Amino acid sequence: MMQRIKKCKICKKTISGREDKVFCSIYCKNYYHVKLRSVTNNEAKQIDEILHRNRSILLEVLGKNMIQKKVDRLTLSKKKFNFKYLTHFNINKQGKMYHFLYDIAWMEFSDDEILIIRRKTSAQ
Repeated sequence: MMQRIKKCKICKKTISGREDKVFCSIYCKNYYHVKLRSVTNNEAKQIDEILHRNRSILLEVLGKNMIQKKVDRLTLSKKKFNFKYLTHFNINKQGKMYHFLYDIAWMEFSDDEILIIRRKTSAQ
């Protein structure tokens, strides 16, 4: 049976040793994982910036002491709120969907109104 010659994923040198080896050296293995982590961190950082900006917009519109407030969708759009980004969602017993950004939620209504709700935490 002929043995297949494997090449390093980074430098393309011939790999000797175990069958399941992917890199020729610790250097190539570390290089690969550092680059992979860097790409992942950059993506996550961009998304996290959008999420934090969205949360800041909701807090600004909601005000310091209010628990909930109804606003026009246009109000949030003018402030560059990105409706596509959220941390999670919840559907209540009536079938209404709450979109969450960490501890702040919003619910969309058919008449282009948005209800913003600050979720109570145990610290409040």
